[in-house]
Order: sequence, then structure tokens, then C-alpha cells
Amino acid sequence: MGKIEQSILFLGKSSDSHTEKALRFCKDNFASVDSHLGRFGHGRLPEDIGWWKGDYIISYLSPWVVSAGLLSRASKAAINFHPASPDYPGIGCNNFALYDNVNEYGATCHHMASQVDTGNIVAVKRFKVFQTDTVSSILSRTYDHQLSLFYDVMSNIINKEELPASNEKWTRKPFTRKELNELAKITPDMTKDEIERRIRATAFDAWMPAIEIHGFTFELKMKKD
Repeated sequence: MGKIEQSILFLGKSSDSHTEKALRFCKDNFASVDSHLGRFGHGRLPEDIGWWKGDYIISYLSPWVVSAGLLSRASKAAINFHPASPDYPGIGCNNFALYDNVNEYGATCHHMASQVDTGNIVAVKRFKVFQTDTVSSILSRTYDHQLSLFYDVMSNIINKEELPASNEKWTRKPFTRKELNELAKITPDMTKDEIERRIRATAFDAWMPAIEIHGFTFELKMKKD
């Protein structure tokens, strides 16, 4: 069998192994794939993309918010793969999940809307979260499950089946950058439990939350064993 005679606009994260696998899958299976990869905080979606018109827009860890005008140019569907379950839309989703001490987390595929992480949900893939999990470990498993979810959903398209329609709903408004920044702050009035929760939720590699005392901000450093 040859490639599927449908066109895809693929938007993803540069220098990311999971994104590269997802993009390769699209190129292997679809006749026309126009791809754009970028990094968060480094530029806007290329202006010349406005000419695109086709069947599907696939957003996979994409750093860009796609305009309603561009979304309307996908004749069949515009879907996003979000690295969190529907309880955690927006930014810093894994951080807030760890802060909440959740027992379960996951990845979500949903139709894209003009407001980020609000479109109807296509499918969700979940996994267990352990007390030993950190930002690094939960991110690693999230990306693995998200790629598996991507293969599942794209298989529907390849087999010319209707996209699934999940009964699940987003449970809150998307988290914002301001809320994430607040989570990464520690103040002297906080309890030991609160401090431990915030460190677990935001410590990533050498990066640690900051301490605020009398208007001064001090950066914590990760102590190596």
C-alpha cells in the first residue's frame, strides 16, 4: 500500500526525540507533510504558513498558539497532543500534578480551538504516579505515553476511521505562566510539608524554586550526593 493521499501540517518541538518520531511517522504514511519545529520563547509561527490549506493540522509539543484562521484551513481536523490529563490544561501541568500528589497522570489528544486546551477531547492515555516520581521522571513517562497515544489516534486516520470522541472533559481553566511562577516560590511562613511539595513539584535537573524573604529572592541549589 502507498501513502495516504491526505495533507498534514505538522507543528512540533525542535530537538526533541519524541517529536521527531511522530514527524517521521507522518512522513512515512502521508503523501504531503509540511512541518515546522520550534522552541518555546524563540520566535513566532512562520508568517508564510498562512498559505497552507489541507486536511489535518497536527500539533505535537508545539510552542505556538495556532490562530483560528489557520485552524479553519484544516478541512478534516486540527488536533493537539497535550502532555497532561484533562485535569491539567495549560502550562506547567506536570508541576501542578506533582504538587497535588496525584496518583494518576497522562496525555490527552483534543481538537484545537482558538483558546488553548479547551477543544473537545479525542482520547486520553493515563499511567500511575509514584511517590518517588520527580519532574524529570514524570515528564519522561508522559512523553512515552503521549507518543503511544499519537500512534493510536493517527492509526484511525490512516485506516480512514472517524476520530474517537471521548466523554472526558477539561476540568478547569488552563494554568498560566503566572500561576507556575507562584508555585516556584518559597516563603518563610510556609510549613515543612508545603516546602517539600513545592520543591518536588518544581525542581528539575539543577533548577530549584526560589526563596523570598523581605522582598529579597534567593535561589536554591540542588545538593549532589
